[in-house]
Amino acid sequence: MKLTLALAQINTRLGVPQANLEKHLALIHEAHQQGADLILFPELSLTGYVLQDLVPQVAHRPMADDPLFAPLLAASQHLDIMVGFVEEDRRNRFFIAAAYLSQGAVVHVHRKVYLPTYGLFDEGRFFAWGDAVQAFDTRFGRVGMLICEDFWHASPPYLLWLDGADLFLFASASPGRGLSRDERLGSARWVDHINRGYASLFTAFIAHTNRVGYEDGLNFWGGSAVYDPEGNVVAQAPYHEEALLVTEIDLNQLHRTRYRLPLLRDERTALVQRELTRILGQRQGNSGR
Repeated sequence: MKLTLALAQINTRLGVPQANLEKHLALIHEAHQQGADLILFPELSLTGYVLQDLVPQVAHRPMADDPLFAPLLAASQHLDIMVGFVEEDRRNRFFIAAAYLSQGAVVHVHRKVYLPTYGLFDEGRFFAWGDAVQAFDTRFGRVGMLICEDFWHASPPYLLWLDGADLFLFASASPGRGLSRDERLGSARWVDHINRGYASLFTAFIAHTNRVGYEDGLNFWGGSAVYDPEGNVVAQAPYHEEALLVTEIDLNQLHRTRYRLPLLRDERTALVQRELTRILGQRQGNSGR
């Protein structure tokens, strides 16, 4: 089966969801005109990233009567949508979240599990942690979503793989960090490196969309890309500029790659469970718990 993906590599206006919504709707329309089945937006695409005290003002709930989500749900009648936003739950906790919308319904919401608090990051001061990593069914097969720091840790992609995800959707607002002799920033090089690795190890498709632009002194580098189950780059957006990257993937490649590389077939999940139980049961000598 063929699937046409659109990666919306955008700049956002900090703290102005309505303006960002208008950009989303315009790009959704453009992607639909180009035959896309699914469009992906970056982390916090509806709000901007360095929100700090603005968090409560821009929070929404992914429901049909929400003024931000109502038009997006209507647009999802034409193509599926992954969008980034601040979610407020019933007990008034705030999460960095991504919602998957399809045919007028909210199919799944992922809350960011890992909130970085090192270097220039301070997310843990303003947001609550998500506590679930789950794949979900779509009309294109089983999918998993992760947000930025989530896929800098090996466990969330691994859990999605075990939960049946064949298409991984990664969203980020990744600031540029690290200079070297490579023409790319260090953060751009590292993200490409791990995405190639995940695609190869899990013999799955990876679609990563990253924002661009400047915000409160941070530079977001773009470079959104799609990877096939052998770790090859199918398509990539430019660095440091807005773009709508539209590309087609052949989901039948899962069959061809996994026949040749039966990594999923041979995965020993009972062994992993047993060893994790042993490691977590130890009281000393493991600072990674």
